[in-house]
Amino acid sequence: MSTFRIYSQSKKILLALTIFGCAVAGFYQNFLSVPVIPPQTGQILSCPEAISTNRETFDVYVTESSIAEMALPLLCKDPVVTRQFGNVRVTIGHNDYDTFRYINHGVSHLALVKSNVVDAFDADRIYGYENIASHADYSAYFIALREKPELTKEYLFGKRIGILAYPSSRSGHIVPKTVLKSLGLQEDNVALQYYNSHKELRRALLAGEVDIISSYWGKGDDNVLSRNYITAIENPVSGMRWYLKMQTRNTDLRCEMQKLIQEIADNHPKNYYQNVVIIDRCENATIE
Repeated sequence: MSTFRIYSQSKKILLALTIFGCAVAGFYQNFLSVPVIPPQTGQILSCPEAISTNRETFDVYVTESSIAEMALPLLCKDPVVTRQFGNVRVTIGHNDYDTFRYINHGVSHLALVKSNVVDAFDADRIYGYENIASHADYSAYFIALREKPELTKEYLFGKRIGILAYPSSRSGHIVPKTVLKSLGLQEDNVALQYYNSHKELRRALLAGEVDIISSYWGKGDDNVLSRNYITAIENPVSGMRWYLKMQTRNTDLRCEMQKLIQEIADNHPKNYYQNVVIIDRCENATIE
């Protein structure tokens, strides 16, 4: 009887070990068959082929796709860039993680970002980021269709407010959320609705999808909206700034990037990016 019990227990132990072994083998088989998912970052553009035998890549970071699409072909054929670098990589950032990764870690040689980003990360001191061109500061507004918005808790309570889905946008996301928080309003006190662009915000307001939008006052707004129904919520908002990493005092590159930035501004379809101030313009640079 004792021998039978020992035999029975041995069978149970063997069966359990077999099941456990199969489970472990299955886990590792599945684990090894699942591809590693890389971190999700912004879209990356590069030259169709190497521009020289140099192994270093010229890294650019922007958050506006139209700027990236205009800059890439200009950079890929630029004589200074082709002399100093072997390729160009333009990253289109989509969120704060992208900006943190490329600016805080000093990855980008050239970047188009808000000044508060560089200031917050102390990137100008650590990596030598120098402001070489600037687009204008602007004001952020609550904009309504039929009445002037009030900055009170009672007025905004329950309102449908359109903001941008991008946390890095000051006028369309950061500022309105800051204002609401300062008034003691949370997302369960107002109906925040998220959109992908300032153009979409205006469409939603005109269509009656929202009561208020948070945005800037742009070219053409006077044709469809009324200035009587806007209320400033921050003035001014820091505009976009072009920064070049100048740790080695690369003046040839600095002058060339200023020329490229001016060319982009001269041909950009958006009024905001058409207006650019070149800072300490190179003496030998021509003004068209």
